[in-house]
Amino acid sequence: MEHSSELIEAPDLTQLQRWRIKLRSLLEITLPPLIFFFILIFGWQFYVTFMDIPEIIMPRPSRIVARLFEDPGYFFVENGLLTFTEAILGFAAGAISALLVAGAMARSVALERSIFPLAVIIKATPLIVIAPLLIIWFGYTIYPKIIMAALLCFFPILVNTIIGLRSVNPTSLEFFQSVSASEWEIMKSLRVPHSLPYVLSGFKTAASLAVIGAVIAEWSGAGEGLGRVIYIQAAHLDQTSVFAGIVVLALMGITLTGIITWLERILLFWHESKRV
Repeated sequence: MEHSSELIEAPDLTQLQRWRIKLRSLLEITLPPLIFFFILIFGWQFYVTFMDIPEIIMPRPSRIVARLFEDPGYFFVENGLLTFTEAILGFAAGAISALLVAGAMARSVALERSIFPLAVIIKATPLIVIAPLLIIWFGYTIYPKIIMAALLCFFPILVNTIIGLRSVNPTSLEFFQSVSASEWEIMKSLRVPHSLPYVLSGFKTAASLAVIGAVIAEWSGAGEGLGRVIYIQAAHLDQTSVFAGIVVLALMGITLTGIITWLERILLFWHESKRV
């Protein structure tokens, strides 16, 4: 009986050790940036207070936090939720477009030579000059913001997906071809799984760009949204509200990146980069 009780208790010890390893790994990842962040904030607070810098030039972090708590609905719900929705829809539109185009380009070199230069031109064009045109074409609606966010997300996802679809193991590709696998079977069973790390890496890059695209479009013409809030408050020299809006935008980018990181852990459990 004693022997059987020891066998039952052993998995508990192993599970406890696993939780300790996960906790230690989490602390190793999160503690250094958190410590640096708090040092930066306290240094900012001390410098502005000690130098007696006017709030119209550089507000204290404590005032920025207080401004957020004074009217959280204004920053997070009334305007923040709209900008976040625009960023998510723009990210989704840009990602779906990029994945479809990359899949077609990966199967046809001629198509890649035809389309890729156009994608480079779009990437090289300062998109802030396109925003007023989108306002003229689509009016003061949500569509210019979604299109602007999608344009900024499109290129990094496109490039990463093409690289991932083409960087397959030659031996694996030869095996699929040796068993007379169709192009669709090769794409589904080999190219797509292999490209997932590249695609999700492109998603991480594009997540913050989606927020930037939505804000740029709101600057050009919008009645609501955090971009409009920052534009108007900067004109009124209310730097505290400007920084409060920037903080909310940063939280949006962090949230989107965190969601993609969570998906990465679920979808890439088999990848060597996750076996730590």
